[in-house]
Amino acid sequence: MTIPQNIAMALLFFPLALMIVYMDVRYRRIPNKLVLVILVGGIILNTVFGGLNGLLLSLGGFAFAFGVFFFLHVFGTLGAGDVKLFGAIGAIGGVYMVLPTLIVVALTGGIFAICKMIYARRVGTTMFGVFQFFYGLLPGQTVPRLAIPADRSYTLPYAVPICFGSLIAFFLFHA
Repeated sequence: MTIPQNIAMALLFFPLALMIVYMDVRYRRIPNKLVLVILVGGIILNTVFGGLNGLLLSLGGFAFAFGVFFFLHVFGTLGAGDVKLFGAIGAIGGVYMVLPTLIVVALTGGIFAICKMIYARRVGTTMFGVFQFFYGLLPGQTVPRLAIPADRSYTLPYAVPICFGSLIAFFLFHA
């Protein structure tokens, strides 16, 4: 990416990421309108700066990112808003940025989840749920569908690590 393209992408994503994080922390909802602005803005900016190749990379990034997070959504580990948000972020970075962004988002999410687990004093319960999930991935086992706790203090609004990790990946991996 060129410097003007990086600046345009940052100007698009940063303020929207702040609004999305606020909405997810406060209301546990990711507004579709904000995600749509990121998606359409990413596609338009990549097309303007990269032509047909930029358009294809952006659409591929959306499809790949959406598909990866949808797979996690099927197991009940992520909400639909998280899936749509990461798909839109894939449209900004393009297909080549999806895996590096996914790795940074996963690491960021893990760090935030560990902090949240310790803060909520739910280390034992959480680790048992993690064990159940991974045990269910073994051949011949079924992956348990874990219930979302009614008390929101036990859950992590995942837009926080998605946006934070995506910003880190953007600054680390964009030339």
